[in-house]
Amino acid sequence: MPDQVYMQHCLQLAQQAKGYTSPNPMVGAVLVHNGRIIGEGYHHFYGAAHAEVNCLDHVSPADKHLISDSTLYVNLEPCAHFGLTPPCASRVIAEQVKKVVIANTDPFERVSGRGIAMLRDAGIAVTAGIMEQEGLWVNRRFFCFHTRKRPYLIMKWAQTADGYIGAADSSPVQITGTESRQLLHKWRTEEAAIMVGFTTALNDNPQLIARHHTGRQPLRIALDRNLLLPRTNHLYSDEAATWLINEKDETSLGNLHYIKLPFDEHLLPALLQRLYAAHILSVIVEGGAQLLNSFITAGLWDEARVFTSNTHIGEGVVAPVLTNELAAMQAASGNDMLQVYTNRNVGYKYIPGMEL
Repeated sequence: MPDQVYMQHCLQLAQQAKGYTSPNPMVGAVLVHNGRIIGEGYHHFYGAAHAEVNCLDHVSPADKHLISDSTLYVNLEPCAHFGLTPPCASRVIAEQVKKVVIANTDPFERVSGRGIAMLRDAGIAVTAGIMEQEGLWVNRRFFCFHTRKRPYLIMKWAQTADGYIGAADSSPVQITGTESRQLLHKWRTEEAAIMVGFTTALNDNPQLIARHHTGRQPLRIALDRNLLLPRTNHLYSDEAATWLINEKDETSLGNLHYIKLPFDEHLLPALLQRLYAAHILSVIVEGGAQLLNSFITAGLWDEARVFTSNTHIGEGVVAPVLTNELAAMQAASGNDMLQVYTNRNVGYKYIPGMEL
């Protein structure tokens, strides 16, 4: 099935830029002539050239004459609008590519079928829907943002074998091993924001940055209703931008942003609306239990990543319990077990063998 083979290659190329393209999607492109790849490329980072342009620029001078008799594979519909870069559909048309094969149409309202229409109007054959579910999974953050008008929400916690995420007296407890902690730091570079509740921010004083993996630092978000976090807290550092969600102040001081919102039943929807307005595609919610349970109760979650260790503490803070969860995958992480779930009511289906 050559179409699937080349589309799979597109998706692999696209994911090389995980964490760098937000708020744009991850896109890879492959140009094929008679079973031979003559060009390939991907969108490296936000603001840079898109995958189709990099692919076409990658074609060697000796193969340029083959472009008009070649098929372009791309996992997302070529854009049809001027943003930070010109429309990719226009470049594909100018190069007189013979055929374009696409995994997903673009949900962004300024594209949303217009790219495909431009190509077909120019006489280019277009096939869409090849490995559509795989493409949806790869760009689930982008699709959630544009279809649900909110960030993609990932919950993460670590629990002991007896079902606790922390000690009853709030004293520090090391639950997971080195491999799991390193994986968490990798995840932080792949998401646009990371969030904790007030108690976690106060008692644990987390840095909420990726110290053990190279990549972009996420926006840090903490609930601090009455602005009681001490100025010595790590969240006040300049290592990453920080939003302190509170009821008292709405100001910005460099990387520090006080975001004023009502602490009532509308808090989470209001916060998600502010994040959507700021073009934040995804949030990883790391705790504590009260905040995680608030998202679960509201049905506001898309994915959950749960580490379970082989340690026991006897009593403590009970781990959250998911509702409407669909088991996606599990894998060993050192001596821990990682289990991943998706929300069956949301519809972003994990495809076995795909990356998180």
